Parts: sequence; C-alpha cells; structure tokens
Amino acid sequence: MTVNIVTNIILPLALAFIMFSLGLGLTSKDFARVILQPKDFIAGILSQVILLPVVGFFLASSFIVSPEIALGVMIIAAAPGGVTSNILTSFGRGDVALSISLTAVVSLLSVITIPLIVGLSYAHFFGQAVNADISITRISISIFAIVTVPVLIGLCVRHFATKFAERFAEVSKKISAGLFTLVLLGAIFQERNNIAEHYADTGLITFTLNIIMIALAWLIASTLGSGTKQKIAISIECGLQNGTVAIAVATLLFNGGPTVIPAATYSLTMFFTALIFIYILRRKYRTTA
Repeated sequence: MTVNIVTNIILPLALAFIMFSLGLGLTSKDFARVILQPKDFIAGILSQVILLPVVGFFLASSFIVSPEIALGVMIIAAAPGGVTSNILTSFGRGDVALSISLTAVVSLLSVITIPLIVGLSYAHFFGQAVNADISITRISISIFAIVTVPVLIGLCVRHFATKFAERFAEVSKKISAGLFTLVLLGAIFQERNNIAEHYADTGLITFTLNIIMIALAWLIASTLGSGTKQKIAISIECGLQNGTVAIAVATLLFNGGPTVIPAATYSLTMFFTALIFIYILRRKYRTTA
C-alpha cells in the first residue's frame, strides 16, 4: 500500500510541482529566443532531441545489458533537461537564457518525443510492441498530465500573477531541488538490495553516455553556435537530464525495477561530471567571463 501511494501519488505530484516551477520561471522572451538565436537553438535541439537518443541507443545496443536496463538507458536519453542545468549553466558562466529556453521547449516537446523513443526502444529491446497497458498513447497521456500541463499552468500563473510568480519562483526552485533529491533517494532505496549489482551494470554505460554527450554537444555548438557562452549552455543542457521525469516514466509505466536504475545512476553521475566540466570552464575562461 505504501509503495502504491509513493508510486501513484507522491511521485507524480513531485514531478508535477517541479515542472510547474519550471513554467513559473518562464516568460515570452524565453520562447522568442528560438527566433532570436536560431543557430544556438538548432544546435541545442539537434544535440538533445536527436543525437542524445541516437547515442543512447548505440550504447544500449553495444553494452551487454538486460532489456530492462537498455530501456532504462533510452528513458533517460529521452528525458528533457532539468532546472538544475539552468543553475549549473550559471555557475559555468554560460548563456543561462539559452539554457532556460532549451529546457522549456524540449520539456514541452517531450509529450511527443518520449512516447516515440520509449515505444520504439521497447519494441527493439523486448522484441515486441508495447502492450495495451503500456501503450504509446498511455505514455503520451502520462507525459502530458505530469509534464506539459504543469508547465502550462506555471506559464499562466506567471502571466496573470506576475508579482506572485516572481516572489515564489526562487522558493519553488529550492523546493524542486529537494523533491528531486527525495525522488532520486526513493528510487535508490526501492532497489537498495540490488543497487550494487545494478550500478555495476549501469554505471559505465550511463557515465559513457554523459561524457560523450557533453563532448558532442560542445562540438556541434562549436560548429553551429554563436559563441563560448552558448557552447557552455548547450553542453551542460545535454549533459544534465531531468532525472525526475525519467524515474517517473520508468516507475509509473514499467513498475520501476531495473528499468529505473539507469536514471538513478545517470542522475548521480551527471552532477560530478558537470562540476568537473564547470571547474575546467571557469579556469579556462576566467579572464574572459
């Protein structure tokens, strides 16, 4: 009963609040940036929406892992960036506005991208189409309900109650960070008896995915982007995924288990690699930042 309450009520509510917090901090300028900075935005979208799942699929197919683990890798690869990427982009002296725009747009696109990527991945790794209980339609509805709707509500609150939104935005970010930590710890606790074995199975593949994507995003942004700050933003955005979304998809639709472990290990790994990346950036660009 307790597990059902956590899975069916607490987890969706936590994710919904995190996405509401994201929407609360958005303005029309964040979406206008798609037009104002097309090269940077295209570089970010190309890296995160297309290249990240492709690299994830290649790694999940190359490493010797169970179908559940492979599916979990694809779930974290399909997840959008999170609010944390915006904060760490600031620490890395990158283009925070671009990072926020990418997080917002990719989060809204996830109602299409996550069901498509997860559905195709399930069919490939399990050798069968998703069943009626885990249909692409159900995935789409779930993502719409716990990701898209809260973001839209946050946008509406920001538009119609601007002063309240501005006051509450910083508080909501801190609450969101706490909720993300609880969700991550909860996922680890649920698999505590097998965590060492699962981390051995997923640690290397999620670390490899994270490092490759930071490097590839930097390369693509160097080719298509407009400057150093934009390269920093795009690389961090592609390296830090929304672990809460991935954990929720794996838990709500696939009953957790091994499927949730890649999201948990990736979420732990990405902070260490991001901090190292930021340290290198701050040293390299300390005279020009």
